[in-house]
Amino acid sequence: MVPLPSAPVLDRYVGTGGHTATDPSMVVFPVTSHDHGGEHGRNTMVARIVIAAPATGHGKTSVATGLMAALRARGVAVSGHKIGPDFVDPCFHALATGLPPRNLDPFLQGEDRVVPLLLHGARTADIAVVEGVMGLFDGALGTEGYASTAHVAKLVGAPVVLVVDASTASRSVAASVLGFVRYDPEVRVAGVILNRVDSRPHEEEIRAALEPTGVPVLGVLPHDDEVRAAGRHLGPASSERRADAERLVVRLAEWVAAGVDLDAVVRVARSAPELTARAWDPTDDVRPGARRPVVAAVSDGTFTFRYTETVELLEAAGIEVVDLDPVRDETLPEACAGLYFGGGFPENRAEGLSANVALRHRVAAAVGEGMPVVAERAGVVYLCREFDGLPMAGVLDAVARTAGGALGYRDATASADSVLAVRDQKVRGHEFRFTSVEPRSGPAAAWTWDGREEGFASATLHASYLHVHWAGHPELARRFVAAVRDE
Repeated sequence: MVPLPSAPVLDRYVGTGGHTATDPSMVVFPVTSHDHGGEHGRNTMVARIVIAAPATGHGKTSVATGLMAALRARGVAVSGHKIGPDFVDPCFHALATGLPPRNLDPFLQGEDRVVPLLLHGARTADIAVVEGVMGLFDGALGTEGYASTAHVAKLVGAPVVLVVDASTASRSVAASVLGFVRYDPEVRVAGVILNRVDSRPHEEEIRAALEPTGVPVLGVLPHDDEVRAAGRHLGPASSERRADAERLVVRLAEWVAAGVDLDAVVRVARSAPELTARAWDPTDDVRPGARRPVVAAVSDGTFTFRYTETVELLEAAGIEVVDLDPVRDETLPEACAGLYFGGGFPENRAEGLSANVALRHRVAAAVGEGMPVVAERAGVVYLCREFDGLPMAGVLDAVARTAGGALGYRDATASADSVLAVRDQKVRGHEFRFTSVEPRSGPAAAWTWDGREEGFASATLHASYLHVHWAGHPELARRFVAAVRDE
């Protein structure tokens, strides 16, 4: 069994953990170095690798998470990064690494911020493992691969390891791999991990076919029904499922350690060229104030979808971010001056949210008294009068239900001045939901995209289904902080 070093994870936006290498046979890295610029100076070298696949469903999340956990179990400090706007996969990464979850997304953050955010997330790590999104070359529709795994791999100068589901092919795997190698010469496919291989003859047939391509096989993983079934719908952000998620991560570490040449993967990661960009520093985007107001960040298994950098920006501005459990906590933190609701799946805990009458009434009273509040996705639902017939906070004159759904990047414009944005401000965000609200917007809408208004806005409130990465739009953080400080 491969043990995971103990670390408090997923207690906040996931927590931190250390590493200690004691076995001389372990992979040993030089710690990421910096020049005289200090913690956020110019990195001289970051070992890094991108785990990609021909398409969704080949097992890249399982392999990437298992690789992170297996390396950590050998004493290597690993930072996990997810390409794209996804929140669920980074939760697994956090369990595997003991470090906060990170996303890399040119659409949400801007191309010029991707490398600095990678360096920021990897500043205490020996190696950065970056999990791709969809197929290697699949990006935002109509953009010729913008924000794809290949796009990010080129931005960060990282070699790519292709995870290929071999369950329904043998020699054809080599043809597929060769196509990915040749499709874009600027993307360096440095190896392949064969997943769901049925037998030794099956493996040997694929290896023989791959040999003329020159692409090395870095690992062979057997078909594992337990791994595939457990990872399909498990969300580790939920406290009720956390133990199951932790067991799954241990299982993934064992699975990868048994079938992947970890030393070879490390060598590939260390072949990445030097990056000279400056690591992102939240203190460059916000300024601390004279006092330290409290913002309650609503969390638990419902409101866990928030980008790590959102909290880091608030803290850099001198805000004390205190987690609030909307099912168990009956009042707001002492001296609370603002509310932040992340996204998530409110349908999973709707009865518990509704049953906490004391907190619902306290939130409604605080917002009515002018407390600044920003709500994304699940937060919008909570602030409605009701959700699927269950009473909610009643802040918004709207009704939410489990119906409809939407997924995709959005170019949005602020429809009105609010606690988060100024009228006509343009942002790039991501919409991902399985609920809907009626009406879709209030008297003053939060955003407009595709010719339609959405969300609710006022001088003290901003509620929308749109997720915006604040590291890509730090002016949003500054505006919210100013409202919290009552400036």
